Amino acid sequence: MYNKVILVGNLTRDIEVRYTSSGTAIGKVGIATNRRFKNAQGEQQDETMFIDLTFFGRTAEIAHQYLRKGSKVLVEGRLVLEQWTDQSGGKRSKHSVTVENMQMLDSRSDQQSGGGYNNAPRDDYASAPAAAQPAPQTQTQQPAAEPSVPEIDIDEDEIPF
Repeated sequence: MYNKVILVGNLTRDIEVRYTSSGTAIGKVGIATNRRFKNAQGEQQDETMFIDLTFFGRTAEIAHQYLRKGSKVLVEGRLVLEQWTDQSGGKRSKHSVTVENMQMLDSRSDQQSGGGYNNAPRDDYASAPAAAQPAPQTQTQQPAAEPSVPEIDIDEDEIPF
């Protein structure tokens, strides 16, 4: 059997992260995807689908750190059926996607204009940390208007993408 879902869309809210008793991070968020099509009358229509996502482990922590409401993201994962009993004793269920891989799609200019990761640099989390770069080169290449970015302690081997 094969269960694979690939979605591209914008996050509908900030990621909520909780931790299990064993210390594993679990992040929950929603994503909105759009589909444009022509109806039977030949008119363009948009269909928006809202899907719940669940991140686990280091992926949840990274997503929580870099992504905000409105961030554009590509996720790969598997479809799961969540089942529970509500407070009135009724059985409830919903489908959601458990994320296995994630790619952040916002451009650097989108982040600086407030549409992304709290001005965190998209290009730097996959490269060497800022401290490993020569200081004079960093100072001459950065425009004066760019805010300083705090150093992030992430081992490159831990990044899932």
